Amino acid sequence: MVKLQKEPKLNSPYLVAAWPGMGNVALKAVTYLREKLRAEEFGEIEAGAFFHPVNASIQGNIIEIPKFPKSKFYYWKDSRSPHDLVIFLGEAQPSPEKEYEFACEILDLAGKFGVERVYTFAAMPSVMEHTNEPKVWGVVTHPSLAEDLRDYGVSLMNEGQISGMNGLLLAVAKERGFQGICLLGELPYYTIQIENPKSSKAVLEILCKMLGMEVDTSELDYQAKQIEGGIEKFVDYFKLHGVHEPKKPISDEEIEKIKEGLNAHTRIPDSAKEKIQKLFQEAKKDISRARELKVELDRWDIYRQYEDKFLDLFKKGHH
Repeated sequence: MVKLQKEPKLNSPYLVAAWPGMGNVALKAVTYLREKLRAEEFGEIEAGAFFHPVNASIQGNIIEIPKFPKSKFYYWKDSRSPHDLVIFLGEAQPSPEKEYEFACEILDLAGKFGVERVYTFAAMPSVMEHTNEPKVWGVVTHPSLAEDLRDYGVSLMNEGQISGMNGLLLAVAKERGFQGICLLGELPYYTIQIENPKSSKAVLEILCKMLGMEVDTSELDYQAKQIEGGIEKFVDYFKLHGVHEPKKPISDEEIEKIKEGLNAHTRIPDSAKEKIQKLFQEAKKDISRARELKVELDRWDIYRQYEDKFLDLFKKGHH
């Protein structure tokens, strides 16, 4: 069930939706888009019917009540654009047996607000080097949309699958009569478990060109450079031990080593530092802001650096 906070009047809107996936390509791109557009939240899918908790969280020796992932709708209006946007962000994929029903919930709302076209993003693992610029591939629900992609230098994907909600939503959209496009950013096979801002930027820039929008992607450039440096250290390790090219996905342990290296050498932009400090101040007054703060710290992979200060927010008398 969708719970609406307001019902904005939208002009020929398009829906842009994303969930976590390989390289976090989709969710990273759409989250970045929402932030840059300052899109306003207007609804949320009540998660209880679509997610099944599989473990218990413990805080301070106490079992916590189950917390469900957020699945939120945002909108963006601009008088200069022929199409407003509805943006959907899902923190996690729903339980597999609920995916179709979940897609229907989203598209029911899309239909209510007059959405004409649905966009999603995904990752395409490829035999490529992490230093190369990722190519963007695309799939469409209707043949008439294929030329649109070619005009923007997007290669068409002839066959295959797009796993999870980033793919299924378009299949259900086609069933419901919506137009749909999925843009897939390439990433190396050996980095599919590592966030890939370069691929997120590639798909986001194509979307912006198609929609006639301008979005500053410099922060994605910065993040990509830092992550690429960490991967380079990993690749150098393989070469040192006589392996010229890693062929398998990086293990969880190796990913943590890369992250530790990034933490030691990464300096986040001043704009991000300012945002984090502002969120700390706001969380002291309103503890509900702590969730957004945690997301921002995780986004830059610096939670450990701020962990004590973050946990202090929850101490009695601090707010």
